[in-house]
Order: sequence, then structure tokens, then C-alpha cells
Amino acid sequence: MNDTVHTDISGLLEILKKTEKKYDLEKITSAYEYAKELHEGQFRASGEAYISHPVTVAEIVAGLELDTDSICAALLHDAVEDCSDKTNLKEIEKKFGAPVAMLVDGLTKIVTLHVEDKEEVHIETLRKMLLAMSRDIRVIFIKLCDRLHNMRTLAAKPDPKRRLTALETMHVYAPLAHRLGMQRIKLELENLSLQFLDPIGYEEVRQHINDKYGENQNFMERIHAEVGKRMEENDIHYTLEGRIKSVYSIYKKMYNQNKSFDQIYDFYALRIIVDTELECYTALGLIHEMYNSIPGRFKDYISTPKPNMYRSLHTTVIGRDGIPFEVQIRTWDMHHIAEYGVAAHWKYKSGASSKEELDKRLEWIARLIETEDEQRDPEEFMNALKTDIFHDEVFVFTPKGDVFALPNGANVIDFAYAVHSKVGERMIGGKINGMIVPIDRVLKNGEIVEILTSSSSKGPSRDWLNIVKTSAARSKIRAWFKKEKRADNIVVGKAAVESEIKRYRKSCTEAQKEEVVATISAHFGFNSPDDFYNAIGYGGLSVTKFAKRLQDECERLIKPDVESVAEAEPVPIPIAAKVKNIKSDSGIVVDGEGGCMVKFAKCCNPLPGDSVIGFVTKGFGISIHKMDCPNVVQSRKSPENAERWKEAHWEGSVESGRSNSVYEALLQIYVDDRIGMLADITAALADMRVSILQINVAARADETYVVNLKVGCRNIDHYNSIVSRLRGLRGVDNILRGFS
Repeated sequence: MNDTVHTDISGLLEILKKTEKKYDLEKITSAYEYAKELHEGQFRASGEAYISHPVTVAEIVAGLELDTDSICAALLHDAVEDCSDKTNLKEIEKKFGAPVAMLVDGLTKIVTLHVEDKEEVHIETLRKMLLAMSRDIRVIFIKLCDRLHNMRTLAAKPDPKRRLTALETMHVYAPLAHRLGMQRIKLELENLSLQFLDPIGYEEVRQHINDKYGENQNFMERIHAEVGKRMEENDIHYTLEGRIKSVYSIYKKMYNQNKSFDQIYDFYALRIIVDTELECYTALGLIHEMYNSIPGRFKDYISTPKPNMYRSLHTTVIGRDGIPFEVQIRTWDMHHIAEYGVAAHWKYKSGASSKEELDKRLEWIARLIETEDEQRDPEEFMNALKTDIFHDEVFVFTPKGDVFALPNGANVIDFAYAVHSKVGERMIGGKINGMIVPIDRVLKNGEIVEILTSSSSKGPSRDWLNIVKTSAARSKIRAWFKKEKRADNIVVGKAAVESEIKRYRKSCTEAQKEEVVATISAHFGFNSPDDFYNAIGYGGLSVTKFAKRLQDECERLIKPDVESVAEAEPVPIPIAAKVKNIKSDSGIVVDGEGGCMVKFAKCCNPLPGDSVIGFVTKGFGISIHKMDCPNVVQSRKSPENAERWKEAHWEGSVESGRSNSVYEALLQIYVDDRIGMLADITAALADMRVSILQINVAARADETYVVNLKVGCRNIDHYNSIVSRLRGLRGVDNILRGFS
């Protein structure tokens, strides 16, 4: 890569001539002249003429040996965004052709990414980037070169801007470069980012490197001489390269893996480049003859390439002076791919068969675009992005020896769906290295995985959506439920919406509920409420996605019932003339009309010990509420309801818990997805000798659950002791009183 910044085209032309490739120099020169004219009078934060930036980006692109159109697009990549008053895409297409205009359009749409911003704008930006990549991979090649030059000149920006740019580079662009196999760019982006994110840590590691290299500065020279001599003795045509591990690589091992500097065994590395694959293995044998190898440090990426096409042999050995060093052995073709990744493949290959191979290498982009179409939820898209792109891989094998690369943390279900969606749908179990294992067993490098299937299988379980790691598996499971279980999905979706409405403490008619759901489903682009329910049921739309809109619509459409009416000042509750005390079977004493029926309001679930009040309903007797119930507070603001409120209190023995009466206590327990959670809850209640009258469990969109529990309870003190015991269980996040 060329670090020199030019404002003219001489340096670029020199790089192009050295490649010995046929470039349309006239077209490139014309693009430069046009870009220079457009950016006239514009300057960078460093004070340099702005044209220096597109010229330097074009020089970096030329270093990748991309084609003429790519270099023209690099020269014009900021033209539409920064010079919209002077040019547009149609003008660029007219002057330089549709391919250049398409590349410039793709680059213009990739605006600044803010990794700390969780809003949908950020997610949409990432989607646009992936979409641009799926249409033409050259877009991201040029964008990475653009970001590399911006990082090289980042010191000219103010400090907040430096940190934000370094963050998005470290978390988005460097992982993308790695995923595309562009190691040279990836390493430089990481080192430059670290300088701004942790300058003290960067300097500390850099000083360690300088000190250690100073102590052993002749070490690599001796190794070069020894290895070179042995290669010549065996008639192997070779090239040797020595390197010191990058600052960021050492920093990551020291700080993330809590290793000391002396525990970094691959500080020094020797790269041996030979002509053939057979010579790679011959050279490996010679290295192991010359030096003692460190057990567990050999990796064969030639027979098992990484997903980004990286191929090489790695081994770590110890020299005669006790200093460990890594040896990488590869051919020249492997070396070009290791340095430039997909860009090298794109550069050297052509033809239909090569296009098929390249498309296969880039299928993860298409997979993410497909996933985005299915799942609608920005946060889930971000999770898929982190899992599928910005995550380390594990390599596992089928019994026939086929290799599959999956994200670290993937399990047997993920593997089944990676093999084929039909394999996942018919899976009934799995084996690892010949032993039957649970289907949620996390995979490890080198394991042989066999999926057990049955034609009588009824398909995947909904629980699998909470277990799988990869977005591809989750998307395929959802697709199955969407297609095969629509009726069940609608039931599940309705239950989720009803549960959410109950959380808002709203009483509503079926007509009101239907109106709310119709409005919400139309807002999210569904043709009918059933389509809306179906999407919730199969996991295509999460509760968190629509919860706020649902609450707003409930506030707007659902009017308060008799227990919750219009705003007004609270009215004192009149004390009715005491005719007689009426004691109900429930242990409540009501001052007022005799012979009335008493029921307990579900909105506040009163228990003996709570301060209570009665409300005369129309046809349903007296409804008993807690004094601080939100419906009571709201209704008391209306003078017209004043006469319907009656004093009430608990009978003395009931309130103190001395009677044998048992009351229904309603609890909503929000819990994590943990095996044995429900068993722990029921065991705790059994230990306290608490009767369970009703229990059901509902899944929530954030992969947690709510346990709706009805238990027998003597009074409020007894209730508090139950809640206290349940809160102490591992995995219990919150407990609410009442169901609705």
C-alpha cells in the first residue's frame, strides 16, 4: 500500500504501470480531472486539498490491482455526496459509463456508521452496505480503501470524532476486511484504531515489542539463514519473509486472554512461500526436523481452508536458543489470497466457473439479506450481523469428511440446518464423535457431527428459536413455522398480544381490541390481523418491536371503564349511614346495602391486610379494590361515581391471618430461559406448603418467559414471604402482583 499523499495523478499512474496490467489510462486521467474540478476549493481537516483523498484512495485500490472502473469510482466516490450542486449520478454515467456510476452510487449510500447508536437508522445503514456488497463486491473493496486512508489521517479530526470513527472501524470495517480475507488491510485498520481507542495500552505494547526485538535483533537473521540453507539442500524454490506480530494482535491476547507478554509464543513469525502444495508439506517436515515443535500449535488450513479462503500451514517451534516462533508455509497463490482475500480471487480469476466459486464465498452476504427480509426486527438483524460476520468460527466435519464452518458457540441444531433445511426439520438427535449428545450441545473445533433424522419427525420445536446461534438456522425454523403452522401461530400471536394488553392495566371490549390490532397490523404493513398474529407466532415480529405502538393505541382507543373515568379532582368518599355490617363469606365487612355479593378485583388483587374499598357495580355486586389501586385513584376524580364507593374492611381474624380462610394471590413472574426454572418455582412453593391453584407459562420476544401463577394465600404478610422466597431463585428477574 502506498502511504504517500498526492494531489496529482503521477503516483497513481506509476502504480498502475508496475502492475503490467492493461488499464484505460485515458479514462482514469479523465476521472481524475473531473474529480479535481468538482472538489476545487474544498479542503480536508488536515488542511490538504480535498482531491488528495480520492487520489490516495485510488492508489490503495490500484495496489489491489482492481480494474479501471474501480479506480475511476475511487476517484469519484465523494463527488455526488460532497458536490451535489455540480454533478449527479446521471452525469457520471454519461461521462464514465453505467458500471462506474453504479459503484459510485453504492459508495454514496454507505454513509457514516455509528456503532454506539442502536436506532434503526444505524441498522438500515448496515443493511445498505450489505446490499451494495451483494450487488458488486468492488463497492466494499473501495470502501475499505477509503476507510483505510481516513484512519491514516484521523489525527487531524477532533477527539470525539476520532474515537467514534475508530470504534466503527474496529467493530465494523476491520471484521469485514477479515471476513473477506483482506488481512493486510484488516491488520492496519486494527492497529490504527487501537492508537485512538487506547493510546496508553497501544504505546505499552509497542514499547514491549521494541524492547524484545532489541534483545533478539539477530534472531530472525539466524533463522533465515538456517532455513534457507535447508531449503536449498532439498532443491525447494522458496521465498522467506520474517515478521513481528502486530501491536493489536499482542494487545488482544494480553488484555482479552489475560496473558503476559512472555506468554505470546508467536511474537516472531517466519513465512515460507513455495511453488507447489506438495512443497508446503515437504517444507513442514524439514522445519520439524530442524526445531522442536510445540504440541497443539499445528494447524492445517490447506486441507481445511477458512471461510474467507485463507490457506496455509501453521506450526510453532522453538529455536536452539529457546525462543519460540511461528512458521507459516504457503504457495504464491495462497499468499495472494491471504493478503488480499476475495479481492485477490476477483483479480486473478474470470469466467463462469470462477463466478460460481466467488458467489459461494460470498453467500453469507446473501444469507444476511434474506434474513433481514424475514425478521423485520432491527435488533435481531444486528445480532445476526454480529454472529455471522463479526464472530470467530469453529470447523466441524460430517462423517463423510465434509467440513463446515460455523460461528463460535453454534450447536448441533445449527449444524443440522447448515447441512440442509430438510435435515434440520427431520432431526431427532445428534452424535458427536460417535456419542449421542443433546441437540443444544455447543460444537468444538475438529469434531465429527452426525445428525439423526426420522421421516416421521413432526418438524422443529418453537424452543429451538431460543437455542440456535446462527441467523440462518433461526430463519429456516421461522420459515417452517410460517408455512406449516399458520393456525397455531395465530393462536400464539393472539395470546402474546392479549398478555401485552393486560400489562397496561386496561379493560377493553372485543371490539376495542380488534380495532387496536387492526390499526397496529396496518401500521406494520400486514394485510390482515391474522397475518400480524401469524408473524408474531412464527417469530418474524417480536413483542418488543410493536409493544410501544400497541400501548399508544390502547391509550388512544380504549376508554376507561366504570372503574377508571375522566380526569377530575379526587372527591372525598361519603360515609353511608351504617345500616348494618354485612359479612360476606370472603371475610370482607361492607358498610352499606345488605345482601350484596362481593368479588375481588383482578386489577389489584386485594389480600387481607391491604386497605380496601368497595365499588357498587351494575349487576355484579360489590367489587373490592385496594385503596391505592390505579383504577380507584382515577375513578375517585369523578363526582358522579362518588356514591358508588363504599367503605370496606377485613374481618379482624381474617386480616391477622388467624382464620382458616385462603385467598387467591395472582403473580406474574418474569424469568430467564433456564432449564429447571419452573421446577425450582414449584419446589419452593411446595417447601412453603403453598397451594398452586393455576400455572401457565408464556414465551416473550426477548427470549425470556413470564410465569402466570395463582396460589393460595392467607394475607398480605404471607404473600410478601412467598414473593421474597421466589425472588431469591436464580433466573427470576421480576415479580408483579395480579394478571391484568
